[in-house]
Amino acid sequence: MPAVQMLLLACLVWGTGARTAQLRKANDRSGRCQYTFSVASPSESSCPEQGQAMSAIQELQRDSSTQRADLESAIARLSSLESLLNRLTLGQAAGPQETQEGLQRELGTLRKERDQLETQSRELEVAYSNLLRDKSALEEEKRRLVQENEDLARRLESSSQEVARLSRGQCPQTRDTPRDTLPDSREASQWNLDTLTFQELKSELTKVPASQILESPSGRPRNEEGDDGCGELVWVGEPVTLRTAETITGKYGVWMRDPRPAFPHTRETTWRVDTVGTDIHQVFEYSLISQFVQGYPSKVYVLPRALESTGAVVYAGSLYFQGAESRTVIRYELNTEAVKAEKDIPGAGYHGQFPYSWGGYTDIDLAVDETGLWVIYSTEEAKGAIVLSRLNPESLELEQTWETNIRKQSVANAFIICGTLYTVSSYSSADATVNFAYDTSTGVSKTLTIPFKNRYKYSSMIDYNPLERKLFAWDNFNMVTYDLKLSRM
Repeated sequence: MPAVQMLLLACLVWGTGARTAQLRKANDRSGRCQYTFSVASPSESSCPEQGQAMSAIQELQRDSSTQRADLESAIARLSSLESLLNRLTLGQAAGPQETQEGLQRELGTLRKERDQLETQSRELEVAYSNLLRDKSALEEEKRRLVQENEDLARRLESSSQEVARLSRGQCPQTRDTPRDTLPDSREASQWNLDTLTFQELKSELTKVPASQILESPSGRPRNEEGDDGCGELVWVGEPVTLRTAETITGKYGVWMRDPRPAFPHTRETTWRVDTVGTDIHQVFEYSLISQFVQGYPSKVYVLPRALESTGAVVYAGSLYFQGAESRTVIRYELNTEAVKAEKDIPGAGYHGQFPYSWGGYTDIDLAVDETGLWVIYSTEEAKGAIVLSRLNPESLELEQTWETNIRKQSVANAFIICGTLYTVSSYSSADATVNFAYDTSTGVSKTLTIPFKNRYKYSSMIDYNPLERKLFAWDNFNMVTYDLKLSRM
């Protein structure tokens, strides 16, 4: 074995656990120099064969190669881990914001889908509700038409029988029939079909005391010849609810019918304005009372100027209202949808200066009665007392003015019947009263205690309709009417 290999083997053995080694140098028998290196084995008691030593060396070399490969593999894995760690570190630095933006985009998409589904659901519910309402309305209309047909058939049958009887000349002969003579009555000539040249009906006249209250069984005053049915208010009936507003904009408002309707409008045509808000321009028109009750307007007007408060009226084909934040009264002709006249009420308070006790900017309140168009208001000069003026319905000029001793802010509302102003004590008390009356014909006011029911406890509008002889009111989302009784003045 060469000396270098021996030296390497000695170093290897030394590194595996040997602690003593000897190196000798001497000439062999031929005179050549020979190095001898001796190492004591730590585990072997005797030297192995040469082949076994080479096997051990090769095994050590294989182990070294395996360990080197494992080391290189470990280094490669460490490099890969370092690269992955770097990517993760960079991802964590930029990730939260990107992740948050992604989540927000996803959340926004989900919200849009949810809103669309909710909108579709609401639309379906409204459509279903409208269908049910239409169905009920059609069924009610069908029942009404059937009843009308039956009534018409009965009337036609009765008329046919009457015509047949008259054509046979079977009228009762009063000359053969005993007469009951009534005190204080007189008799005209008899109806005789045999005499065609001159006929007149039998009539009986009975005296009626002049002090009798002028009212029919329905509660309306009797209109005698030359009598417009006017009188003093003596009774207000229970409220009858016709319709309830659906939204918060209908908390208070004004509804009305024209006591002097102009074509194409009729005494059934109804107008309604929801007055919650600051920019009121819409006026809903209902051609029939049934449309009004069911909430189906036939037309919607858009006023050229905003309306304020609940004091509007319709009279002789025009809508009269107070312009927003002004003391101006405006006449708006419904047929032409145009403003025909404007007039400032001299000195009138507006926009909260002299309202009724419930507020609502009710400083200027228009009214209609048997004598025409009125405006109820107050002024600084009147120191808050109610002032009322009769207006020319065409030009809005003030024709005559009266100043009362009733403080406007102490009453809940007011209306005019037959030239007399009446006020209501409270807008929220269930058991209020009509508490004052001011007669413009005498200039005298007096106190009253006529019961008045605020069924829904927030009456924001009370107006008199002289054609129907009823009060129209708006009470906390509800549109109601009151029957009246008048006595002779």
